[in-house]
Amino acid sequence: MQQIIREPIAYEKIPTRIYQNSKTASQAVAREIADLIIRKQKEQLPCVLGLATGSSPKSVYAELIRLHKEEGLSFKNVVTFNLDEYYPMEPDAVQSYWRFMREQLFDHVDIPAENYYVPDGTLPQEQVFEYCEQYERKIEQLGGLDFQLLGIGGNGHIGFNEPGSLASSRTRLMMLDHSTRAAATSDFGGEITRVPKKAITLGISKILSAKRVVLLAWGERKALAVAEAVEGTVTEKNPSTYLQTHANKLFVVDEAAASELKRMKTPWLVEDVTWDARMTKKAVTSLSLSIGKPILKLTNEDYNDNGLSDLLALHGKAYDINIDIFNELQHTISGWPGGKPNADDTYRPERKDPAKKRCLIFSPHPDDDIISMGGTFQRLVDQGHEVHVGYQTSGNIAVADDEALRFIDFVVDYNNHFGIDSKEAVAIFNEAKDFLKNKKSSDIDIPEVRQVKGIVRRGEAKATCRFVGIPIENAHFMHMPFYETGTISKDDLSEADIQVVMDVIEKVKPHQIYAAGDLADPHGTHKVCLDAIFEAVRRLQDKPFMKDCWIWLYRGAWAEWDIHEIEMAVPMSPEQVIQKRLGIFKHQSQKDGVVFQGSDSREFWQRAEERNHGTAKLYDQLGLAEYEAMEAFVRWHVS
Repeated sequence: MQQIIREPIAYEKIPTRIYQNSKTASQAVAREIADLIIRKQKEQLPCVLGLATGSSPKSVYAELIRLHKEEGLSFKNVVTFNLDEYYPMEPDAVQSYWRFMREQLFDHVDIPAENYYVPDGTLPQEQVFEYCEQYERKIEQLGGLDFQLLGIGGNGHIGFNEPGSLASSRTRLMMLDHSTRAAATSDFGGEITRVPKKAITLGISKILSAKRVVLLAWGERKALAVAEAVEGTVTEKNPSTYLQTHANKLFVVDEAAASELKRMKTPWLVEDVTWDARMTKKAVTSLSLSIGKPILKLTNEDYNDNGLSDLLALHGKAYDINIDIFNELQHTISGWPGGKPNADDTYRPERKDPAKKRCLIFSPHPDDDIISMGGTFQRLVDQGHEVHVGYQTSGNIAVADDEALRFIDFVVDYNNHFGIDSKEAVAIFNEAKDFLKNKKSSDIDIPEVRQVKGIVRRGEAKATCRFVGIPIENAHFMHMPFYETGTISKDDLSEADIQVVMDVIEKVKPHQIYAAGDLADPHGTHKVCLDAIFEAVRRLQDKPFMKDCWIWLYRGAWAEWDIHEIEMAVPMSPEQVIQKRLGIFKHQSQKDGVVFQGSDSREFWQRAEERNHGTAKLYDQLGLAEYEAMEAFVRWHVS
């Protein structure tokens, strides 16, 4: 059953359909494409599809493959034209969109090989102009695009039509924006110098000529771009806004990608809402921050002038609303994340009993624990709780090649210095050195190199545990199988992954679980890890020890919870901020140039401190106590 949680509303300039998650959204889009293919088959006409690459359409292609294999959907009448290709780019390179399309769709369905077209990234540059003209003519000869599938870049690009592209732009060779290249570094070994500076892209005019255009967007990182495209003015500074002029367009997004739309961010301004406690808290905090007045200073006039007269009608006067929301926010602040012993816990986010809890922090990568909740981690230890950390993946792909070689070289030198005869260590060093010397960006690390990189990160995680003060036996290195592909692209969540998580939970029998709810992670690892935890908890919920287990979700590495969502805010002093920073520094392989960091060039300690300071500042602006920094949590309940 495909669950649409928000239908398009009239005032938006592009109809936008919001789904609970990308899976159900993708199924709906794939069904529309399949219905179009079938209708064209009945009319004995070719079905001409414009296709996109990147992470967004993968689940659509997976559903189309399922429809082919399980429901007999044929692609024999389908002709496809892809939006773009890097230039220069060999078709068999791992980053090639030719290869992407074969692996994600073409090799799994019955589309004739002569029926799909992807721009040629191997042409001499002097031939590209004529090639682009021919590419458009092929589309026109088939009667134009029946359906164009799109993704959206963080800067609003569609295809590789970067900001500055005109609505009349044709298929052409395009210089890529720095932000686009930075976002693509994960596909090119983590180094922007390896990302091509150019790409061949279908022009805006040809995209707009398609009979139907559907744009996909998943995750928080796309939220601002989606909001600008749907609600902003048409401008060449954001090419996606041109879609407002198309007669038959649709945006299909998940909740996270829709989060900056007015109907999600300030729904009371665009439609009738149900004024439950959550919506009231969201409205009052939004009002306070938008007009720059602490909550306790808000007046009836402030509510009336900003679309919140309905709240006054329900509650009578601003004073009563203000007091309720102020107290609710005040109750989220706690310096006792494990609960305060022998204290009245009526208005505290955590219960007081048991006084000493077993706490299990799940860390998707070997540094998420200290980066995202290092202050809380330290506070739990200092307050006498039994703290465990489950390091869900090895994090090996985020270690630079020279760092791995340095550690192998250290082992060889160590053996030589102490007279330890280890021919195996020397052999591994020589093999790794030869491999890395000739390594191409498309090469997967040999097993020895991957294992060394994993050991590097494991050692750093142990160093953090010692620094915070937990015994090493409380560090559980889980090596979830989905991650161990050696590439950015990971396997789907499997039963083996879920079982690994269940095993750790059953071993620790925690009173508290902390898990990363940071779904803005650009590589998707956090989401898979979180899905595994949710499923493991569901399966274990009837176990006696789980009756006393609360699950807290943290963020911090890439984004933070909205202020109205926060249910526990753990304050940090200036000294505790420095302590957390020193803990992050234990992850030396992740300093001074982070591998696969996306478009944010700051080091992780800088990102974390900015977010922690920002959360504390929001509480201050709302009129609550002023702290140096805060880490925020939301409690998750088993459904």
